[in-house]
Amino acid sequence: MGSKKIVGLTLMGILIACANIFAQGNMPDPLTMSDGRSVQTPTAWRTERGPEILELFRKYVYGRTPDKPFTLKATVAEKSPNVFEGKVSRKQVSLDIRHEGKNLAIDLLIYLPKGREGKPVPVFTLLNFGGNHTTHPAPEIPLPKSHVRENYSPPEKFRGAKSSRFPIEEICARGYGLVTAYYGDIDPDFHDGFANGAHGLLDAQNERRDDSWGAVSAWAWGLSRIMDYLQTDDEVDHDRIAVLGHSRLGKTALWAGAQDERFSIVISNCSGCSGAAISRRRKGETLKDINKNFPHWFCENYKRFNDREEELPVDQHLLIALIAPRPVYVASATLDKWADPEGEFLACVLASPVYKLLGFDGVGANALPNPDTPLFKGRIGYHIRTGKHDLTSYDWKCFMDFADIHWGASLSRK
Repeated sequence: MGSKKIVGLTLMGILIACANIFAQGNMPDPLTMSDGRSVQTPTAWRTERGPEILELFRKYVYGRTPDKPFTLKATVAEKSPNVFEGKVSRKQVSLDIRHEGKNLAIDLLIYLPKGREGKPVPVFTLLNFGGNHTTHPAPEIPLPKSHVRENYSPPEKFRGAKSSRFPIEEICARGYGLVTAYYGDIDPDFHDGFANGAHGLLDAQNERRDDSWGAVSAWAWGLSRIMDYLQTDDEVDHDRIAVLGHSRLGKTALWAGAQDERFSIVISNCSGCSGAAISRRRKGETLKDINKNFPHWFCENYKRFNDREEELPVDQHLLIALIAPRPVYVASATLDKWADPEGEFLACVLASPVYKLLGFDGVGANALPNPDTPLFKGRIGYHIRTGKHDLTSYDWKCFMDFADIHWGASLSRK
């Protein structure tokens, strides 16, 4: 992988690059079935290979989400029609999810631009790490009631502390809305024996198996419950809802988008190992690292592949391929070596043949682009930003530029 930018490659060039990589390290080919049959038509991808890959990720990586009935009730807890000097409206919605007498509460924070003349707003949906109050210092935003990690405790000291990751005014000025929720409302980010959160809601005692879902799957399930609500909100454009995530929540966004086709754009920011980065490279964080440090994120089967990545029947380019033909964006940072930027870009290259099969351009390059030079004319977008592991205004600008292209003409109010 070089640093020279190469764009506009032919399909043949991409296929040759992919063939060379497959030959080097037992890399699973997205267009070859497990039994060796070649996938040559869109129908074969949709009905055979795609479902096969999805099942492999459920069995060996993220775990299997319980298919159990639940009810969801949404209540508008607060509405402020004039924030940010009257340019934006804020709404807070409480979701109450129930199953067999147990309940789970998820609080949504929604910002929408004004001046849309009654038209529904396309939105970016993402989870946050410390609570909704960390995204903006407004006192009307309540502190989380669920478990908070030590680096966000006590919660009251972190009001507005992560506002740089949520440039609300910039997003709304472009004609987009923002929907966020605290990931701890959905499931706690520590190894509690899967007793609380979504696991406590849906798991029965003594029901855990080697392919049972971990926290990443639980957070992804929560994103789909947020989507359930958004599909009922007349202020939101139901066909233009993106799911976005940073770091471990970037892994979550990819997995949510792979399973839930209602998310029309899927965005991963610095997601690294078990997100967008190729595991077989063993660069930066490895499977052994992540399974040791975060044993609750994935299913038990995943631990079998510590130091044995080449034996996995999947790798992360297949996760990106599952999103096809919907647009997907992967973002990296130059100083974020732990997330393996080269491996994240390589996954985009290796997923591109599936987009080609379905009639669309993939990432459109087979060499890592120069920093701060985004690729977003194909259905797979990518950039590597100068800087560290973070979610910045530059990232947001690229994501919105990508959305402008794939959701239609620019929605800027200017």
